[in-house]
Amino acid sequence: MCNLLHLKRGINKREATGEIETMHPGYLGSQDTYYVGNIKGIGRIYQQTFVNTYSRVDICKLYTEKTAITAADHLNDRVIPFFASHNIPLLRILTDRGTEYCGKPENHAYQLYLGIEDVDHSRTRAYSPQTNGICERFHKTMQEECYHLLFRKKFYNTLDELQDDVDTWLISYNNERSHSGKHCFGKTPMQTFRDSIYIAKEKNIGNIERISDNLLLTYQAA
Repeated sequence: MCNLLHLKRGINKREATGEIETMHPGYLGSQDTYYVGNIKGIGRIYQQTFVNTYSRVDICKLYTEKTAITAADHLNDRVIPFFASHNIPLLRILTDRGTEYCGKPENHAYQLYLGIEDVDHSRTRAYSPQTNGICERFHKTMQEECYHLLFRKKFYNTLDELQDDVDTWLISYNNERSHSGKHCFGKTPMQTFRDSIYIAKEKNIGNIERISDNLLLTYQAA
């Protein structure tokens, strides 16, 4: 009995820390909302962040509100097109339990969009937002190396101006600097992504073949 209790505590602890298992690009993405700040003339600024957990490629878009619609828009406008341009699907996504990500599927914009795109949704363990730590670490880096410098050098009048500079920084982050991520081996996020696309395609072909075989067996049995 004592051993079972220890085992149960160990399982709960692993769930709380949220060890992320990711097999290839597109296997799992992590999405989170980051409050950038309040700029006079623009208002509150929120960043929707998406991190490909395998390659650590980061995709971000700025908004003046934090809603299910903006969370879905980020996927629709930037994330899904990115994966489509490389001919691989996004299979699942991890978020916290914020209202912009969670709600009744029948009338929640984000949930509805995931259903349309056939993306599975995993949520962090309750009261354990650190489970989505991959986004938290990126936000810390971005605050120190991007926003802190941008706001010291320039006054922004529009959200589009800030978005342009953020995009420039992201291009450098994704393409020019090596990353210490588990699957990066000192390569840049985009290099890691490109070098491992074949894994995603092989997995996807395997899944399609298994589905086809199952359909054939069902048809023959009928």
